[in-house]
Amino acid sequence: MLNRKNKTLAIISIIILILLMFPLLLVIITSFNNQDSISLPIKGFTLSWYANIFQQPDFISGFESSLFVAIIASLSALIIGIPAVYALTRFNIVHKSWFHSFFLSPTLIPEIGFALYQAAVVTLRLPVMPSLIIGHFLLCLPYVIRLVTASMLLMDKNIEEAAWVCGCSPQKGFFLIVLPNIKASIVAAFMMCFINSFNNIPISLFMNGPSITMLPPAILNYLQNNYDPTVSAISVVLMIFTALIMLLTEKLVGLNKLTDRSN
Repeated sequence: MLNRKNKTLAIISIIILILLMFPLLLVIITSFNNQDSISLPIKGFTLSWYANIFQQPDFISGFESSLFVAIIASLSALIIGIPAVYALTRFNIVHKSWFHSFFLSPTLIPEIGFALYQAAVVTLRLPVMPSLIIGHFLLCLPYVIRLVTASMLLMDKNIEEAAWVCGCSPQKGFFLIVLPNIKASIVAAFMMCFINSFNNIPISLFMNGPSITMLPPAILNYLQNNYDPTVSAISVVLMIFTALIMLLTEKLVGLNKLTDRSN
């Protein structure tokens, strides 16, 4: 009976995996089409659409802007999120659950891009770049809170207390004891923040400005005026870029390390 359930679960998992991967496979195939439109089946093979990516100034500037915003927002989320998690997990703060929900609240707001546009640009009249960084920071913060909180709860408090007994100050213990023990979750949180910020569409679309071009809106703008496989080509490049980041995360962190820490 158990084997039958396992086989059924395996079949369902394979079907779901195929349904998820099939659209990506179609995108990859159409990126090599030598026709001037996205169509299947393809008539020939060419790499010219990949070369065309670097001939689009909006794609180049959009990549640079998205990369800059993603790095700054991810680092800012770590700088704010790690001390917040430490305080919530180590001290008896009044209404602790309320603060935890507050930090996770950006994930509960579906139209955060439009809300930020109204608050930051229209009401506060902030420049576009600071508004973008604030928006992506709010997008990244919940990932830091979730991942670092899980790691902090798994960490043995006695290790930190032993450092205090040996004469280490709380501040020094935080940097020498706590951070090295949760570095796996910190790296994972940074990578998750970076990927979600770099590929984010709603915030980048609403907070976009004439002087700053983000990559997702640049792709959408190109698609409005052109229906050639360049969009498929840049999608493949972004898939490879995201996969490399995930492989780097696995190399630096690894599921085995997280499992060993939980044991």
